[in-house]
Amino acid sequence: MNDLDFMARALELANRAAECGEVPVGAVVVHEGAIIGEGYNQPISSSDPTAHAEIVALRDAADRAGNYRLPGSTLYVTLEPCTMCVGAIVHARVARLVFAAREPRAGVVVSQGSDLDRDFYNHRVSWDEGPLAEESALLLKNFFKERR
Repeated sequence: MNDLDFMARALELANRAAECGEVPVGAVVVHEGAIIGEGYNQPISSSDPTAHAEIVALRDAADRAGNYRLPGSTLYVTLEPCTMCVGAIVHARVARLVFAAREPRAGVVVSQGSDLDRDFYNHRVSWDEGPLAEESALLLKNFFKERR
């Protein structure tokens, strides 16, 4: 499997979030070529403001790995992470982040800041963007269009 395959799974999870009335964002954590954690946005249904797709996927992966740190892992997410999620990614020691669409209002990897490129963190996370960006952006656009 490759970046496109893993992002496609994250997009499936984003669709599940939309079906639940949540903002459609999905995420998967991959280690050694296998998915070890999955998540989708659930803050409304779980009454948990921290239940972003990334956090849910990281919690799932950490639980399965039996470790709060996930060295050597890659996190795939359909939307550029926010400040909270970037902090969790760093603390989990994720090696690489791949996100689909930019989040112009709250994304802090490139849109509103370069948080993963800051030199004060004790862990560096490499990152890439773009796989299935158009599909992810369209899913979000349609979700909010239906809400208005």
